[in-house]
Amino acid sequence: MPKKLPYGKSNFADLIESGYAYIDKTRFVELLENENNTYQFFIRPRRFGKSLFLSVLENYYDLSRRDKFDAIFGNLYIGKNPTPEQGTYTVLRFDFSGLDTDSREEFKHSFSIRVQESVNVFFDRYKGIFANVSEQLQSMREQKPGIGALDFAYRAAADANVPIFIIIDEYDHFANNLIALGGTYIKEVRAGGIVRAFYESLKKGTSSVVKRIFITGITPMMINLTSGFNMSTDYSLDAMYNEMFGFTSEEVEWLMQETGVDRNLIKVDMESYYNGYMFNNKGKNKVYNSQMILFLFNQISRSGEQPEHIVDTNLKTDYARLRRLAENKNNREILFNIVKDGGVFGNIVEKFSLDELSNENYFVSLLFYLGMLTNGGVKRGINWLKIPNYSIKTLYWSYAVAHVQDLDNTAMSTRKLSDVISQMAYDGDIKPYLDFFTENFLKRLSNRDLINFDEKYIKVMLLSTLFMSSFYLPVSEDEVTEGYTDIYLQRHPVKPDIKYEYVFEVKYVKTDAAAAEVEAKSAEARAQIEKYKKDTRFVNRDDVKFVVIVFKGKGDIEALEFF
Repeated sequence: MPKKLPYGKSNFADLIESGYAYIDKTRFVELLENENNTYQFFIRPRRFGKSLFLSVLENYYDLSRRDKFDAIFGNLYIGKNPTPEQGTYTVLRFDFSGLDTDSREEFKHSFSIRVQESVNVFFDRYKGIFANVSEQLQSMREQKPGIGALDFAYRAAADANVPIFIIIDEYDHFANNLIALGGTYIKEVRAGGIVRAFYESLKKGTSSVVKRIFITGITPMMINLTSGFNMSTDYSLDAMYNEMFGFTSEEVEWLMQETGVDRNLIKVDMESYYNGYMFNNKGKNKVYNSQMILFLFNQISRSGEQPEHIVDTNLKTDYARLRRLAENKNNREILFNIVKDGGVFGNIVEKFSLDELSNENYFVSLLFYLGMLTNGGVKRGINWLKIPNYSIKTLYWSYAVAHVQDLDNTAMSTRKLSDVISQMAYDGDIKPYLDFFTENFLKRLSNRDLINFDEKYIKVMLLSTLFMSSFYLPVSEDEVTEGYTDIYLQRHPVKPDIKYEYVFEVKYVKTDAAAAEVEAKSAEARAQIEKYKKDTRFVNRDDVKFVVIVFKGKGDIEALEFF
């Protein structure tokens, strides 16, 4: 009988006991335990399975759960190869997601309460080990010590002669919201602030009962701001741990077999859409964003058919973050160049702060940590950071569309867009779409925007609008027998009745271009189209239209040809 799909599951014990499939990552528990530094830091983008892995650590090291070890871990790597420290710790876990960041005072209060509540849970869990638990809890309720509750935990563990393993999930979750408050972020995270004081207290605990710490988050922006705790080692970019979070292709295949997901219902290339992450160029395998692939599989399991939503709808939160990050001109230009070129040259900076995000290297590094760029190898001695997959590419496309609309604060009619693309899809009539596109996008650009304008910009905006319509799954620079197509419009798998697919070859000339230059561009495009038509995917197909489009200046279509 197939196992259940672990979509949205972050409680490891419940996952195993309830019959869910689990991709075994427990070999990394052994590797981490063997590291010289027991105070460890690890970051990955959202939806990579960090919380589930922390639950693995919690269940593995918790001395109150030793009697469940065989039942939970028996069939896994670490169950067959237990380490010396298994089941020897009291575990104190913090999760800093969902804090109140509406104001500085509310944040301080929310942070303090979260720390104290976590210590309360700690005392309740180990009430059979600690002395006078009721009195301790009553004392904390009366004193409301906030982060001072850590001292209560330290004293109790010392009196019971047991070590503490501190686990921190989402250490930086509140930072994005505090950034909007400006000075609040700086004051509360730096010297004298409550966050700094919390990490100083952690450091104090390492001199007595705190023997292990494992911290996860999304970005390294707070590492140097929380230097009250400066003892940890960051293993995020270590090749050994490239696959600790996320799924390899082999693991995805195993998951499909274990859960009975019907491969025939998957009409898209999973590798292109969800895979592609490399956190170190020397890593053995690229990895999938685990929640992206589980999102797809969950839809198939529930409906028994190809899902309509190919891209995880939770990416909308990443899009909002992308817009906030690109509020200054320099960062906007970087984003547009990434969209145009599919990536950017740059080296990953391991530590930086909010103050430095206007610097290109730091901004590009932040995009890497957020999962919007990944290692793409080395070209001519320089590290190439690329957009990891199709799903993330759609975030950049959405940003490009919103930026153009913001130029004159006029929203595009999505209903009208759908209508004109429907005419393309079912009637083979491309002109209404191109008219809509030039009016709603190209003609909104100022003359200054056109100074560095080229056909890559046009392609980005074409791809963006075509993806938004949900009629097509547009592909940029798709490899064919001879060359790469500018744009290939594949019919959306949930709309098999679409009559026409398209291959675009796009060219651009300046407003003052002579007729001879236009003709030369058109001839070049025709020659490329003739090569594409020889590809085995397109031979003898009357449902594929090949189109040459030469744009001139602010949206005039100088040449339009069908094949």
